[in-house]
Amino acid sequence: MTDHHIGMIVPSSNLTMETELPRMLRAREDVLPDDRFVFHAARARMQHVTPEQLRAMNAQARRAAAELADARPDVVATACLVAIMAQGPGYHCTAEDDITAALRAEGSQAPVVSSAGALLSGIAALGARRVAIITPYMQPLTDAVVDYLTDAGVGVVDSLSLQVPDNLAVARLDPADLREHWRKLDLTGADALVLSACVQMPSLPAIEAVQEAAGIPVLSASTATTHRVLTELGLEPRVPGAGALLAG
Repeated sequence: MTDHHIGMIVPSSNLTMETELPRMLRAREDVLPDDRFVFHAARARMQHVTPEQLRAMNAQARRAAAELADARPDVVATACLVAIMAQGPGYHCTAEDDITAALRAEGSQAPVVSSAGALLSGIAALGARRVAIITPYMQPLTDAVVDYLTDAGVGVVDSLSLQVPDNLAVARLDPADLREHWRKLDLTGADALVLSACVQMPSLPAIEAVQEAAGIPVLSASTATTHRVLTELGLEPRVPGAGALLAG
């Protein structure tokens, strides 16, 4: 049995990253018990999902990475998708490089995963070229996510913005509501549905049900991040009940 240590850089007001990722990996342990997962988190201050607070949070990433380096994690995941995508196309590469540099300066060789980069790689792993997305963000930030995906070569056929500015309120959204929210989208031409383009908006309990009803693969920022974490660890990306991306 092997323990894998996962470092997480999360917004100070984030509740869901530290809920859904461990929940998925605990479910994996039930079917593949040789691998176990231990979690270590560092926080960066952010209360409201505004451009100003997102930029300020990004500026804290190197400090958070240096703190995590002391625990010698096997992989580090940074969790705020919109904080990265709001900085402009391709910024996930810059963010991952900055965190990697901070880890290396402290003697850690852990690979780095961003939820923004993970969403792109998760869409690619499904072979999807066009998606529909649901976000909790205010419309301008949702537009920034759409632009980011489009610049990366992913067509967005439709989007739904729930327009919740308070980050704690986002965490308290009922994932069961997503079983109806997705029906407001026009999925014509979509290869996949991003049920939550935000690691703070809970979606895991709804993914399988929506996937069955929609008839196309369903993923989220959280399932994509889990997929990348497992891939970076050299493990099979298989989690029961977490949608097509993690079907193994």
